[in-house]
Amino acid sequence: MLTQSKDAALLTAIFDAAVDAIIISDRDGNATRANEAACKLFGYAESEMIGRNVSMLMPEGLARRHDSFINNHIETGEKRIIDIGRDVEGQRKDGSVFPLHLSVGRATVDGELVFIGIMHDLSARRATEEALSRSQRLDAIGQMTGGIAHDFNNLLTVVIGNLELLEMRIDDDKPRTLIQDALEAAELGADLTSRLMVFARNSMLNPETCNLNDACEKSLSILKRTLGAKYAIKTKFHEDLPMVLIDPTQLQTSIMNLALNARDAMKDGGKLVFETEKVVIDDSYVAQEIDFDTGSYVRLTISDSGEGMSRETQRRAFEPFYSTKENGKGTGLGLSMVYGFVRQSGGHVTLYSELGHGTSFSLYFPAIDEAELDAVTGTSKRGDELPNFAGHLVLVVEDNARVRKLSVERLHDLGFKTIEAETADEAYAMLKTEPDVVGLFSDIVMPGTMSGYELANLVRVEFPKVKILLTSGYSEDVVFQAHDDDSAFQMIRKPFRQAELAHRLQALFSDV
Repeated sequence: MLTQSKDAALLTAIFDAAVDAIIISDRDGNATRANEAACKLFGYAESEMIGRNVSMLMPEGLARRHDSFINNHIETGEKRIIDIGRDVEGQRKDGSVFPLHLSVGRATVDGELVFIGIMHDLSARRATEEALSRSQRLDAIGQMTGGIAHDFNNLLTVVIGNLELLEMRIDDDKPRTLIQDALEAAELGADLTSRLMVFARNSMLNPETCNLNDACEKSLSILKRTLGAKYAIKTKFHEDLPMVLIDPTQLQTSIMNLALNARDAMKDGGKLVFETEKVVIDDSYVAQEIDFDTGSYVRLTISDSGEGMSRETQRRAFEPFYSTKENGKGTGLGLSMVYGFVRQSGGHVTLYSELGHGTSFSLYFPAIDEAELDAVTGTSKRGDELPNFAGHLVLVVEDNARVRKLSVERLHDLGFKTIEAETADEAYAMLKTEPDVVGLFSDIVMPGTMSGYELANLVRVEFPKVKILLTSGYSEDVVFQAHDDDSAFQMIRKPFRQAELAHRLQALFSDV
């Protein structure tokens, strides 16, 4: 059995060693003791809290009601926080407000009523929850956007393809002018879906190994001419950076988008700072920044001294079509494209901003080892002349009837003979009875028991002489990411032009 003095010493040790903040107050709400954790949490020395009402640790609205809460509890016994606990807000010495969980107990000591408040800082948990919610919301929007863009690509494939075929069949200049105008409008539609695909992480990337410093320098040479004398550009490039595998064109586009947004936030001029460095993401970092894989990254940070963003703007900044600019001054796709490009490159994006102090975007790209450089391959060369495709039989597999009809027309114009199938299952059955088929032109996402990719795998094994060209509104990165097979098939992205199809087929049938 502990003596009274030993018991008090033990309780004091527990009080001082506690990780959570503990404050003891009298019946009037005046603090009588505060542990070290409480001093750190609120930014006060213990002497600054002792004798003062604990309402000093609350935002104004809650502080005004604190005394009435305590008096009501003493008079009626009603419990709002006492012995229950709830999430509230606290206010530090510097005036900043933060979320915390408050549990209050009561006891009688030497005939006097005292209250014991135990407080746990919820800032890290709230930040984690918000980051997770934002990531999940953007993923859901990305999936929806990718699906819409994919379907729209099918429509544009039909429009562009038929306009091209029509243009080749007429000689009158006036209709040809109308067709050219229609083709240009359709190309604008294709460009819009392409930008949506970037956000949805379904874009066609052409990654190259590069030094991020060198890639940024190329963009800065353009920016210095574009931004003008009112804007000072400063660089802090860390030397000896690891190489990264990224699409340099998409990086340049992302830098331009971020820089031009920064310019718009600095209407009277300001400073734009570019920083690069190697960072290592460890477990503690992952806990703060949801969806970060551990490992080495090269970070590009672009900061401005502009007006900053509100919390609502930060929350929605990467959503497609969300813009704070006036109507007609922006599409709302700039930041969503940056987000999609970095995520598709295996990286991450963070945003930090304060109103009146500026905004900082950090783009994290996975660092690659020297051994990985050998895995990067170039593209195959194209011949100068198209081969003679006359008489070659190609099996066209496409579930969309209009797209299938157009594909057949395009192949006929290149001299091919064709047979058609609506599903991969139907195409597989036809191949067993059609020995003259030398080519397979198949969509990837289709109804039935197998996809176009699975069909291609079967054809490669069972009909090795058949040339395979796949097509999809999605990129190769998305199509092949779920498969372990390193030898990805040749693929052409919808919507495509007739010349691009001819070049792909030329490369495919160059040895026939």
